[in-house]
Amino acid sequence: MGRAMLLFLIYSFFVLVCSSFASAAIVEHTFNVQNLTVNRLCQNRVITAVNGQLPGPTLLIQEGDTLVIHVNNNSPYNITIHWHGIFQKLTAWADGPDYVTQCPIRPGRSYTYRFTVTGQEGTLWWHAHVSFLRSTVYGALIIRPRSGRSYPFQQPDGEYPIVLGEWWNANVVDVANQAQASGGAPNNSDAFTINGQPGDLFPCSSGSTTRINVKQGRTYLLRIVNAALNSQHFFKIANHKLTVVAVDAAYTNPYVTDVVVIAPGQTTDVLLTADQKPGLYYMAARPYASAPVSADNSTTTAILAYQGASTAPTLVMPVLPALNDTPTAHKFYTNLTGLVTSPFWTGVPTEVDKHMFITVGLGLIPCRNNSCAGPNGQRFAANMNNASFQLPTKMSILQAFFQNVNGIYTTDFPRQPPVKFDYTNTGLSGNPNLIFTTKSTKVIKLKYNTTIEIVLQNTAILTTENHPIHLHGFNFFVLAQGFGNYKASRDSKKFNLVNPQERNTIGVPVGGWAVIRFQANNPGTYDIYFGTD
Repeated sequence: MGRAMLLFLIYSFFVLVCSSFASAAIVEHTFNVQNLTVNRLCQNRVITAVNGQLPGPTLLIQEGDTLVIHVNNNSPYNITIHWHGIFQKLTAWADGPDYVTQCPIRPGRSYTYRFTVTGQEGTLWWHAHVSFLRSTVYGALIIRPRSGRSYPFQQPDGEYPIVLGEWWNANVVDVANQAQASGGAPNNSDAFTINGQPGDLFPCSSGSTTRINVKQGRTYLLRIVNAALNSQHFFKIANHKLTVVAVDAAYTNPYVTDVVVIAPGQTTDVLLTADQKPGLYYMAARPYASAPVSADNSTTTAILAYQGASTAPTLVMPVLPALNDTPTAHKFYTNLTGLVTSPFWTGVPTEVDKHMFITVGLGLIPCRNNSCAGPNGQRFAANMNNASFQLPTKMSILQAFFQNVNGIYTTDFPRQPPVKFDYTNTGLSGNPNLIFTTKSTKVIKLKYNTTIEIVLQNTAILTTENHPIHLHGFNFFVLAQGFGNYKASRDSKKFNLVNPQERNTIGVPVGGWAVIRFQANNPGTYDIYFGTD
């Protein structure tokens, strides 16, 4: 196992380790990716979609099953499909990120993904992993307990996927290309959606608003997925409490709340008891926008409809938090804990082999003639430890590693920021000595079974923001999170080493930090993404 290692990109982790798995049923699907004309917000738009659906098909499997997905790309764009949150035990080639684990599927070509899902139950999802195609190419992936095993909570009377999305009145590839060409931020979306529909608050939408039917006294499992590209969301249902029982396909101790906060890429399973008088109640989502920048601040709605409601009931709207309500977001995120009696709980690794301190934030790269759309005519660049990731174009990094091809990546990603400074001091925003970064394909190697602890530190180089970070191929334990600059002598005392939440995606607090820990025990090349993927 001398060559087994983890390759860390600015927004990519690659791990080559070993494991074992068992299989059960084979579940086979065909994804036909092609153009689809849909009407949203009073306009016909041509989008890229799977099997003529928005969202795409929900995949239902049991833990232990093998998924076989035949993808036929009949769209005009390169495509890959990423199985967000799946461990990919010994099937790293199937993970899906373009030029990381595979080259894209070209128009007119086909590719088959095959992988076994073990050690995971709950809600995950799948999505395109090229450009902005994820805004319309996505769907839920539901993993139920295998036969003979039940949920570690009350058996629900029914269940519904609730998939939050983002909609542009434009070709989303053009939106991405325009941002890349200009060096500025992409245009804000025009609406958010629940199960593909904007809801009653948008023009030409009320006739197709998503509707969830319930019976009074019954309990339902809502599987909430945030498939939006750029926005975290507050989610509420008018007059109803929700009990969180899982996040990112990892069970939690039951947590009762009236609001769910969910970052792009995250999933949250909640139990809803229909304990109100028969009527129609809005479920609604709008952004948690922690940065002082322009954002789509609209609200998407769906309807919770009780059986036996009067013929013309009054719809009740929940009171949503303010867009910048960080205390509510932080309370939700920090109150989640892991369920140690769940079937796949492994416990927090107690010995740490490698410590990393990684700053996450926005910087700039120089623009010729200072004519780009970022601050001072420069180009925006997300970065970690002042390194901004550049995708290869000749072959995937996994292939390059497997075939010992040089020149595709380097192994010098910094494990500490190149300069130590007062990371969350907004007075340093725009500091010319800190703000510029460079683009490269840097990775870091870690040996098999290494336990890694990472401090993720937000910076104020341009502005502070609650940043989503997603790790492929693994769950990690969230040991602690807080505001300001992380200080080990003080903040390590706050670590939850007993029952921390497990996640594959975390929102690093605005102007703050989070500490995660995981064990590199899964063979493959896996990404860690700053932002959305």
